[in-house]
Amino acid sequence: MPRLPDVAREYDGGNTTGFVSPAGDSLEGPIDLSEVLDLRRPHRYPVRVKGDALLERGIQHGDILIADAAASPAAGQVVIAMIHGDVLVCQLAYRCGQWWLKPSGADKEPQPVADEAEIWAVVAALVRTSV
Repeated sequence: MPRLPDVAREYDGGNTTGFVSPAGDSLEGPIDLSEVLDLRRPHRYPVRVKGDALLERGIQHGDILIADAAASPAAGQVVIAMIHGDVLVCQLAYRCGQWWLKPSGADKEPQPVADEAEIWAVVAALVRTSV
């Protein structure tokens, strides 16, 4: 593979010949994912998904979830929970005066959030490394 000249690899849009592009002031610099996903906060963690946890929510095997352990859970959010030592990714629901953990799939029953269940974190973002 041929090596690109340094100018091509470090192009910032400001060194052009001819007229200045009207879009030149809207060029964005490099994207820092740790800043965008706010990973510098001590309670934010990347967690890799194993299995087809919540396909209907677009969460697939191999995705990376950004878990926020300090966020307050709310109905409809995707959460990471621990039940009997198992870690689950599920949707949090509130019905009939009780909180429920709703896994993906019609064959899986929602489980009530009881003493043996702990909501560890709320999913704040999803990163997909393969398309």
